[in-house]
Amino acid sequence: MGHNFSSKREAIFKTIASTKSHPSARWVYDELKDEIPNLSLGTVYRNIALFKEQGKIISVANVDGEERIDADVSDHAHFVCERCGGVYDLHSSELSPLEKELSQKGFEIKRKNVVFHGICCECSKN
Repeated sequence: MGHNFSSKREAIFKTIASTKSHPSARWVYDELKDEIPNLSLGTVYRNIALFKEQGKIISVANVDGEERIDADVSDHAHFVCERCGGVYDLHSSELSPLEKELSQKGFEIKRKNVVFHGICCECSKN
């Protein structure tokens, strides 16, 4: 079965949206290459750039030289483990003291990207 441009794009987005692993372009490509044999890594990268431009996904962090992305564009922070490379969602409805200060000073926050780096609880056990 052949895949046209829009069906490739749809498959790429569905693959990104179907995981909580905060995938890289390479991971997305590897997930789809058997299903779409004529898919190129360049096509995955171009579509990821388009999805970011459209606000459908966000860039979370660079882990081991690869950009990691998230289709959950809701307001949340991330934690990146420097040992295993895991990326974890952190959800909190509380405004941080920095956000409160900015708001009180009249700043309007349009977007934020908070990423903590360290060692995850699983890696800290070892």
